[in-house]
Amino acid sequence: MSVTGFDHAAVPTADAERFLEYYKRLGFTFSNEESWRKGKSKIFSLRVGDHNMINVHPQGFVADLRGHNAKPGCGDFCFVWDGTIEEVQEMLARAGVEPVAGPVRRYGGRNGGTQRSKSIYISDPDKNLVEFMVYDE
Repeated sequence: MSVTGFDHAAVPTADAERFLEYYKRLGFTFSNEESWRKGKSKIFSLRVGDHNMINVHPQGFVADLRGHNAKPGCGDFCFVWDGTIEEVQEMLARAGVEPVAGPVRRYGGRNGGTQRSKSIYISDPDKNLVEFMVYDE
C-alpha cells in the first residue's frame, strides 16, 4: 500500500472563539490562529503531536472541497495520551470538563488493532465526541 500516514482531518465549528478556548484549556495548541484573526487565513488548525492536525472551519466558512454534510458536531476524535489514565482525569478536572464515559477498555489502532488501552470520553461544545486513549505498556 502506498498510504504512509494520516496528515489531517477537518471539522466545522459553530463558534470559533469557544472552540479555541475549550481546546486550549485541554492543553492543545493551534496553527494559523493569528493569521485567521487578522483575516489572512480562512481557517485555523488544532495541532496533534508533531505531524498531525485538525483543520477547523469557523462559522460561515465556505469551500468547494469540503464534506458535503459537514456540520458542527460531526467529529469523533481519538487522541493518544502519553501518560496515565489518572493524568487524563486530573487534566479534565483542572479544565472543568466532565467525562461522558470511561475509563473503559478499548483496542486502538496500534499493532494492527490488537493493542489494548483505556479511554475516557468527553463531548466538546459543538457536541463532537472526543476520546483520550492511554495504551497499555
